[in-house]
Amino acid sequence: MKKFTLKLLSVLVGLWLTGCENGSKKESDTRQEVAGKFDSRMQDQKTPLSQEFKSYWYNGEAEISSFKLMQERYGEIREGRAVLIYVTEDFLPDIQVKAENYDPDNIPVLKLNSTKKFITGMYPYSIMQSSFYPVQQQSHALKVSASIQEWCGQVYAQLNNRENFEVLSHSYFEGEADQSFILEKTHLENELWNLIRINPNRLPTGELQVIPSLEFCRLRHKPIKAYEATATINEGSYTLTYPGLNRKLVVRFDTDFPHVIQSWEETNTIGAGSNVQYLTTRAERIHSIRSPYWTKNSNSDGDLRNQLQLD
Repeated sequence: MKKFTLKLLSVLVGLWLTGCENGSKKESDTRQEVAGKFDSRMQDQKTPLSQEFKSYWYNGEAEISSFKLMQERYGEIREGRAVLIYVTEDFLPDIQVKAENYDPDNIPVLKLNSTKKFITGMYPYSIMQSSFYPVQQQSHALKVSASIQEWCGQVYAQLNNRENFEVLSHSYFEGEADQSFILEKTHLENELWNLIRINPNRLPTGELQVIPSLEFCRLRHKPIKAYEATATINEGSYTLTYPGLNRKLVVRFDTDFPHVIQSWEETNTIGAGSNVQYLTTRAERIHSIRSPYWTKNSNSDGDLRNQLQLD
């Protein structure tokens, strides 16, 4: 019995040492290697990442693109700026936030932070939406959020992809106030901007049930839920039409990798009947840079904003 116990302890110690060595190596893996490990671990469920994709998105930089924005609000067109910030990161699957340390259960995602700034009359609007899409899953974004600030107040909405879609919404408007509810899983307009960059061939087409962007739902005071829509794709142009909302979104992007988004248009209606107006928000790309922007926080880094024509 004593010999068996000693032998068992020897085996366990050996396994522990091997695990420590492997753990040390995992912690030192580059982001490309981490993505490669994810390929191997989930290859029966996931689409492998190409070397082209890894080289572009796992080089320690984000892609930042600025856009000239002509935003429709309150029945008029307002000039402003929009920015799309794409970057890959590891995501914690349970609490659905950025992972600070390597773990084999982390999920590699392509994150999009999308911002808009424009003025209405004397007061400003600031809008930010975030979406986190697994780079290999052919399902849905793990998380989507949106916040809108203006002088009347602010609103915030968040959707988490768990067993169902879990939605939290906070607003200063009486009819919206604080809400928490569940939705069945379906296509998310917010996630389509991630899919374009990952692989536009995976964009959904045909007759669909789509949850519009959280920005749209909050600005228009529409319930956050799925609406009937029709989606088409044609030579770098993706069109999403919502008949019941009188709304159409067109996103134009490069057909070649890395599928940079060049422009978009969003047409909505104002009024009803004989007084109905169709007004279109437009955004045209100004410039793009690659940068680890989270390290560019000194006064001397302000020239990067000048390159993007954000001031």
